[in-house]
Amino acid sequence: MGLLDGRVCVVTGAGRGLGREHALLLAAEGAQVVVNDLGGAIDGSGEDAGPAHEVVDEIKAAGGEAIANTDSVTSWAGAQQLVLDAINAYGRLDVLVNNAGILRDRSLVNLEEAEWDAVIEVHLKGHVAPTRWAATHWRERAKSGEKVQASIINTASGAMLGNPGQTNYSAAKAGIAAMTLVEAMELGRYGVRANCLAPLARTRLTLQTPGVGDLVGPPADESFDLFHPGNVSPLVAYLATADCPFTGGVFHVGGNEVGLYSGWSLSEERILTAAGRFSLADLVNRAPALLHEGAAPASMATSVADTMAKFGRRGHG
Repeated sequence: MGLLDGRVCVVTGAGRGLGREHALLLAAEGAQVVVNDLGGAIDGSGEDAGPAHEVVDEIKAAGGEAIANTDSVTSWAGAQQLVLDAINAYGRLDVLVNNAGILRDRSLVNLEEAEWDAVIEVHLKGHVAPTRWAATHWRERAKSGEKVQASIINTASGAMLGNPGQTNYSAAKAGIAAMTLVEAMELGRYGVRANCLAPLARTRLTLQTPGVGDLVGPPADESFDLFHPGNVSPLVAYLATADCPFTGGVFHVGGNEVGLYSGWSLSEERILTAAGRFSLADLVNRAPALLHEGAAPASMATSVADTMAKFGRRGHG
């Protein structure tokens, strides 16, 4: 008996990396899994049905249930078909794990329109399109009187707080986190929870980030592999359970850590007030106080490489 027996799960970008690990664990816990992967390269180019079918074969060899889907999640019709494949194969859908992603890194001054469009399309549209059709399915079930216990699990990144060379990727990931909050607000009435991950793991994408490759390699000995993508999957499986209490959460996860972001906060001591509209002179004189003790730093930006380095030191501490 697994904790996900009877749950039907779709995992996008499940042919490799994080998505593959998610699909394998969900199936091992008893879920019926739709393994979606277009099979494109890191930059989103090309197609290859092989990875999705290979993961399905792994799941079946281990005694689990799975089917493959190779539709593009950037296609409205393709995303609808993905949800329909789950319903047609297993009669329902309970969990949607949005994981598909690409990279086209470029410094802002050299960024091409196509590089912006491709990353925003795969990450943002690739999250919202399957979610739109899954949400429609859950609304219909809820309106028919069924008790729905569905879960959306989105994938952001620590880059949502900014990373040099990743204007497109960071913007997309921040958008995914914000979208998760709206999904939790709108879909709770239908019995749907929505949460988001900001994982730290060794994947095809993170290995492309300058300075990261040297930090995240597997250990030479038999010690704990802090950056193995499988370390992220138990949280995905937990958020996929029917009775999980979380919704609207953005989680830090990786290695031996799970944490919950507190989001952008605004405390009373960080608010300046005036008798009426602020004048420019007032702001020149008073606004610098927001940078003093107890206030936010002038910049919250830290690179993904710096974050992973600190995480590695902490995890091995």
